[in-house]
Amino acid sequence: MSAVLKQQPADHRALRFLTAGSVDDGKSTLIGRLLYDSRAILADQLDTLHKRAAGEPIDLSLLTDGLEAEREQGITIDVAYRYFATRHRKFIIADAPGHEQYTRNMVTAAAGSDAAVVLVDITKIDWRARPVALLPQTRRHALLAHLLRVPSIVFAVNKLDAVDEPQAAFEATRDALLGFAEEAGIREMAGIIPVSALRGDNVTQPLDAAWYDGPSLLQLLERLPTTQERTEGAMLQPVQYVARDPGETAEGAGHQPRTFWGRIAHGSVKAGDAVQVFPSGQSAVVAEVRRAGSTVDRAQAGESAGIVLDRQLDISRGDWIASPGSLKATQRFEATLAWLDTEAAQVGRKYWVRHGNRWVQARIASIEHRLDIHTLAPTEAQELAVNEIGHVVVELQQALPLEAYANNRVGGALIVVDPTSNRTSGALLVRG
Repeated sequence: MSAVLKQQPADHRALRFLTAGSVDDGKSTLIGRLLYDSRAILADQLDTLHKRAAGEPIDLSLLTDGLEAEREQGITIDVAYRYFATRHRKFIIADAPGHEQYTRNMVTAAAGSDAAVVLVDITKIDWRARPVALLPQTRRHALLAHLLRVPSIVFAVNKLDAVDEPQAAFEATRDALLGFAEEAGIREMAGIIPVSALRGDNVTQPLDAAWYDGPSLLQLLERLPTTQERTEGAMLQPVQYVARDPGETAEGAGHQPRTFWGRIAHGSVKAGDAVQVFPSGQSAVVAEVRRAGSTVDRAQAGESAGIVLDRQLDISRGDWIASPGSLKATQRFEATLAWLDTEAAQVGRKYWVRHGNRWVQARIASIEHRLDIHTLAPTEAQELAVNEIGHVVVELQQALPLEAYANNRVGGALIVVDPTSNRTSGALLVRG
């Protein structure tokens, strides 16, 4: 029985994926298994593992739990990045913490990932019950990956070696995950895979069982697509850095040309294109496009580029360069807010928000509702506690050129920072 929900054409570019889920679901062990079986472990690391094991089975989680506090407590605290490759593809893995208090780390890892592998520990749920109840953190991490527009979500049902009826346990859990995904509107699901990270079943090699005829986890990951930035249509580039060419004068311009550097969020740009600068609204024409210090014909989404304009405008870090008429600055907008701070989000309180490279003061004008993680129903709320997700209205001190997050992850995302503690308090995703 195959659990793959959709097949994708092969994509050979490096895949960035994170592992998520509840505490002790086996995320670090799964990554250790991938590294161990793909022979991506240095000899000295392997020797250390064998010495620690002292004749017992080696603890593969130690390959990612690098902090002393992580090893002492047996938990993952910070996001650990590891790299490995197969004959078909390169991978960048992020091991995200499962504890609720470290949800912000998981959000950070998910924001730049092409895929999320959400582990489900079969030993922690009553798979014989009907309906099967998933763990809250499993649901939360899947919802966050969905809200953050991670392109592919894979559920790995782990520790099947620890149950007496692996087929029945997997099928019951699979049905619960399918029901949850349909209820939550998760359309990015790429598959539900049975695994045993500890024993290595169905991680890098297909499972030898009559009841499962799908791919191993690694085989599925090798076929998942990477994030594709939109290269057609309107151009958008946040200005990250402004450089002046010393001793040079633009022909006929009478001023030293300045280059506005940043990573293009969507669209493409070439010399002769008309552009508009936000928030000033001024217009100009692109005189030159640069990449890595050299002049190029064009640059497109996903590439870092420098734009030289035909006339001098007051542009600084935090501004945006876009196709004329493609953006509209706004001071009041609706957004999904994932709250990550132990101090609750409160209506009327002022915060700092960062959009691209610009910092602006803002306040939460209202909390329309809070999402109940268990029922997925909107519920009335006056504040948002740590790890809660809500629908809010935000007012800005200065208008920003916002886009819907569903259309663009760069133009539609803001981070919220507490002005007193300087803690990253939340993530705002602009609603369309």
